[in-house]
Amino acid sequence: MQLDVIFQIAVLISSVVVHEVSHGLAANYLGDPTARLQGRLTLNPLPHIDPIGSIVVPLLLFFTNSGVMFGWAKPVPVNPYNLRGKFGEAIVAGAGPLSNIFLALVFGILIRALSGAMPESFLQIAVAVVIINIVLAIFNLVPIPPLDGSKILFAFLPYHLQQVRESLERYGFFIVLIFIVFLWQFLTPVIGAAFSLLTGIAL
Repeated sequence: MQLDVIFQIAVLISSVVVHEVSHGLAANYLGDPTARLQGRLTLNPLPHIDPIGSIVVPLLLFFTNSGVMFGWAKPVPVNPYNLRGKFGEAIVAGAGPLSNIFLALVFGILIRALSGAMPESFLQIAVAVVIINIVLAIFNLVPIPPLDGSKILFAFLPYHLQQVRESLERYGFFIVLIFIVFLWQFLTPVIGAAFSLLTGIAL
C-alpha cells in the first residue's frame, strides 16, 4: 500500500511538472520569458510543488479510495501581453494538456507493444502514467476558468465576452469544485475509453 501511494504520487508530480513546464516553454517560444526568468523551465519538481495540490489532495484521494489520482502544481507565470499572435494564449494553454496526451500515448504504446515482457512493477507504473495523464488532460480541457480549456475557448470568442471570463474567474475555484463533486462521474467513461484505446486494456 505504501509503495503504491509513493509510486502514484511520484507519477502525478512528474506529470504535472511536465504539464507546467510545457506551458512555460510555449510561452517562452511565443515571446514571454516570465517563466524562464523565474526559473520555472526545469523538470526539477521542487520549484513546482504545491503543498496542497501536489501532496495533500493526492494523499486524501488515495486513502479515501476515490478511484482517481489527481492534483496540481504551482502554475507557471505567464504574461499574455508578451505573447505573439492572436492565439498565443490558447497555444500556451493547450501545451499543457498536449504534453499529458503525449505522455499517455507513449506509455500506452509501450504497454501495447511490451506488456507481455514487462516486469509487473513496471507495467503498474506504465498504467498509472497513462491513467493519470489522461485524467490531467481531460480535466484541464474542461472550459471552466482558470482551467486551460477556458483559455482556449475564450481565445476564439469575441473580445467583449472577456468580461464574462473575468467574472467567472472570480468564482473559478468554486465552479471547479462543484464540477468535480457533481459532474466528474460523467467523464469517467471517457477516461476509461481513452485508456482502452491507448493500451488495449479495459479499465
